[in-house]
Amino acid sequence: MDFNLHEEQRMIQKAASDFAQQECLPGVIERDEKMLFPRQQVLKLAQLGFMGMMVHPNYGGAGMDTISYVLAMEEISKIDASTSVCMSVNNSLVCWGLEAYGSEQQKQQYLTPLAQGQKNGDLYIGAFLLSEPEAGSDATSQQTTAKDMGDYYLLNGTKNWITNGSSASVYLVMAQTDAAKGSHGINAFIVEKNWPGITVGAKENKLGIRASDTHSIMFADVRVPKENRIGEDGFGFKFAMHTLAGGRIGIASQALGIAGGAYQLALAYSKQRRAFGKEIMHHQAIQFKLADMATRIEAARLLCFKAAYEKDNGQDYTLSSSMAKVFASETAMWVTTEALQIHGGYGYVKEYHVERLMRDAKITQIYEGTSEVQRIVISRAILK
Repeated sequence: MDFNLHEEQRMIQKAASDFAQQECLPGVIERDEKMLFPRQQVLKLAQLGFMGMMVHPNYGGAGMDTISYVLAMEEISKIDASTSVCMSVNNSLVCWGLEAYGSEQQKQQYLTPLAQGQKNGDLYIGAFLLSEPEAGSDATSQQTTAKDMGDYYLLNGTKNWITNGSSASVYLVMAQTDAAKGSHGINAFIVEKNWPGITVGAKENKLGIRASDTHSIMFADVRVPKENRIGEDGFGFKFAMHTLAGGRIGIASQALGIAGGAYQLALAYSKQRRAFGKEIMHHQAIQFKLADMATRIEAARLLCFKAAYEKDNGQDYTLSSSMAKVFASETAMWVTTEALQIHGGYGYVKEYHVERLMRDAKITQIYEGTSEVQRIVISRAILK
């Protein structure tokens, strides 16, 4: 593996960094406090081609590699994880799944505008609906049902913790068609948000990534055309697991960015803050914190790159993506806590940003597979 970024990757990295500074940083504290969805930021990301980065240009995407996606996610997450998670879901969980497993008609109708992130000049993004009130880490315990009615399915049930829940135009919904078959009775469906029978619940008041819109979605006798099922009958659970493996690269990259953003703030602060007659960067206690932060961040970055490299080269990246996700998320939580400590009392107030980064870091240990689930995946792979 070549650790040197090529010119296009460096350009993407700089474009994402500039976007984060110019478009995401202004108002980021207010959006967090007031839970304001970053619609303009996400729409501008779409205009840059960042909402369908890895999708083939034939379907409206930018045709970039996964390394470029990691770089863009990292840079935007350094400033605004609420914006980057919208980007991650649309890229990793929605567009990738549709491109990999959707029919040609599904790609033409749904993937193309989703990859562009807009339709008729308005925001057009997707959401991934797997989690339920009684089916979080245990994704096989789906209670949402899709009854086969011949030429359509009748969808009933509730999904929760749905990122992009109210802003999405398209939902990818996992539902149980035949409970007797267990995981083999689950199907995945493309559902349009404006169809009759769909209710979007209240926005969740969260600890972190507060500007992203997280909702419960309720389905009551929603008619889903047969042609909107993804793959063969019973493919839904495999679809979800394959899609989540790639999604973990996105969340690992988000965690990496959160950690990097906190580290950069702590490093800059250590050069300005004076204590006991000198800048605190000259105190060994601070130097050792910074050294450990930099080392863990670099290790997390290499794990993200390895998973992305394997994905780009058609290799099995399930193990690498789980390793990257668990390590990067725990690094983010540790680094942001240490960054706040370096800031002392100033780190505890919103003006200095690190308290928000610490709050944002926590969810990376939970969504798209908890740290415990990642360890199950890793242990099963190494014990085979």
